[in-house]
Amino acid sequence: MRRFVAGSLARGLISLGGGGGGYMSTAEMMARPASMQGVVMNKQQSQQYYYWSRMMSSVAEKSKEVVNGGGVEAIKEEEKKEKKNGDKEKGMVDSYWGLSRRSIKRPDGTDWPWNCFMPWDSYEADLSIDLTKHHVPKKFLDKVAYRTVKLLRIPTDLFFKRRYGCRAMMLETVAAVPGMVGGMLLHLRSLRKFQQSGGWIKALLEEAENERMHLMTMVELVQPKWYERLLVLTVQGVFFNGFFGVYLLSPKLAHRIVGYLEEEAIHSYTEYLKDIDSGAIENVPAPAIAIDYWKLPKDATLKDVIIVIRADEAHHRDVNHFAADIHFQGKELREAPAPLGSCIVLSDEFERMEYVEVFPELEVVIDHMSALVSISNINLRG
Repeated sequence: MRRFVAGSLARGLISLGGGGGGYMSTAEMMARPASMQGVVMNKQQSQQYYYWSRMMSSVAEKSKEVVNGGGVEAIKEEEKKEKKNGDKEKGMVDSYWGLSRRSIKRPDGTDWPWNCFMPWDSYEADLSIDLTKHHVPKKFLDKVAYRTVKLLRIPTDLFFKRRYGCRAMMLETVAAVPGMVGGMLLHLRSLRKFQQSGGWIKALLEEAENERMHLMTMVELVQPKWYERLLVLTVQGVFFNGFFGVYLLSPKLAHRIVGYLEEEAIHSYTEYLKDIDSGAIENVPAPAIAIDYWKLPKDATLKDVIIVIRADEAHHRDVNHFAADIHFQGKELREAPAPLGSCIVLSDEFERMEYVEVFPELEVVIDHMSALVSISNINLRG
């Protein structure tokens, strides 16, 4: 009798406030004293308790917050929304893979703003490079390359005249193509023949990337019109396919053409500087991307930007004439170490002597090089 009364009393206590067949919410169960949570229950309540106990570890924290009026839960939800909005403002993509760039700072402690290049990609251009050097065309293919470039200059002069900002923008869309084509074809050749490239793949892709950064800078200064964008699409399509075919047929001709194109680019940027000095073109402040890429002073101007771009073009001129000379000597590019690094001048006579010692027949070629790696980076691989 006493057991019956005790059992009835326990069941009644458990079902208090539950209603609806003894259902009890998680919050109510958590609010009950521990002594009441362990009382023996009937079959239906046992099933409910099993479900509750299985989920207890994941919802207990939330249940307590709900019991306290939902204040903490609301705060947490607000924090999540703020973080998500902050990530969107920073351009971060919400992805399952969770890939994100680590935080990078400038020397002054501010956040690095660029995704297109990193601080270790920036450099100081070598302004001591000789801008007056010219490869005199002597052989038949040299003359073909020289005449081709001179013919290409005629429509450019007629279309742009002295609008050197738009002209530079157009030139850079073309100038960034040869390095990519050459690097891509050398890359495929290296895979097919199981051979090293001597660093030339990286050198040519570095050239293409540098030319592309020229374009990114010029776009900050000159906003292309719709017909100029259409012209870029047309010229790029024609030039890419044409240069691709030329490089397959004759790499020596392709590199010589690029060498002469860079000579014309130096001339164009020199005329650009003349118009800035004369006041025909306003010497506006340099874009932020140019200041970070070339490590220019904070008060740098358009003139400073054009000067470093022109120095880069002189470097590309020497690299491509050198590559053409290697081919004209009957050798492959991989037999000569590539001039890696932007605008590093071959000024040490020891470097010159070491290079000529390995390739004595290329001594005359050295006169065409004003940009090679420093002696610590030279890697002579046959």
